[in-house]
Amino acid sequence: MHTMWKGTISFGLVNIPVKLHSATENKDIKLRNLHKECQSPVKYEKVCPVCEKEVGNDDIVKGFEYTKNKFVILEDEDLESIKDANEDKSVEIMDFVKLEEIDPIYFDRSYYLSPNDGGGKAYSLLREALKDTGKIGLAKITIRSKEHLAVVRIYNNTLVMETIHYPDEVRDFQEVPNVPEETNVNDKELETAKMLIEQLSTEFDPEQYTDEYRTALLDLIEKKKAGEEISTAKEPKTPDNVTDLMEALEKSLNKTQKGKKKTAAASKKKSTTTSKKKKSTNNKKKTATS
Repeated sequence: MHTMWKGTISFGLVNIPVKLHSATENKDIKLRNLHKECQSPVKYEKVCPVCEKEVGNDDIVKGFEYTKNKFVILEDEDLESIKDANEDKSVEIMDFVKLEEIDPIYFDRSYYLSPNDGGGKAYSLLREALKDTGKIGLAKITIRSKEHLAVVRIYNNTLVMETIHYPDEVRDFQEVPNVPEETNVNDKELETAKMLIEQLSTEFDPEQYTDEYRTALLDLIEKKKAGEEISTAKEPKTPDNVTDLMEALEKSLNKTQKGKKKTAAASKKKSTTTSKKKKSTNNKKKTATS
């Protein structure tokens, strides 16, 4: 299992060297966007809409938009200056609480914790203490420059750390529109609903639940592969500076020639119109003189 973080868990004066491993994985089937004509993967480039040119990583800075099109620029040095000295090194358990006191809406991502070299005994000590007290540890950890609130608990004899949202990251439920405040159900409807819940009640067994869409999509892909309905992307052309330059010159020349033709046609039309106007004016003068 891939180790994504190394550090220590501390509570009181006890320090436990640990490794962090992602407890979940994304099983989504990724579909690439292809060019319909040649089935080649489409590239996405970072382009400045003002300069109208591609921008490299070295030309990009971070900025916070505090009002429309107004930014505070943050250099790497600025961000480094506010990093915690213990970043990416420790998980400090600040308090111990009961799991049922935390609503599931706060939970974010789960990680397994394994003991690092020499940490087996202290790891077991924390695990047994949590098991006997029925408590979980409330801690802080910084992962990839973001500070997280987290809980440390037991899952199948393994310590697991779950990041949780800060209170200001959970939206106010009172802002949810159209939630009825009064109960408008009669006793018969309520009793029927409760009977239905009882009939559908069972012990939670995660193994019986599957992603049916993902399964169907995998089956479809396998069937198409078996029927050899497979598209092979064409190899991109190797850039040739001379050819590219000639093509660019020819395109520019054609564009210029077309522009000249349009200009000449417009000038000719304008000249003809002017000539007709002068001729008409002269005829009117002759008529007036006669």
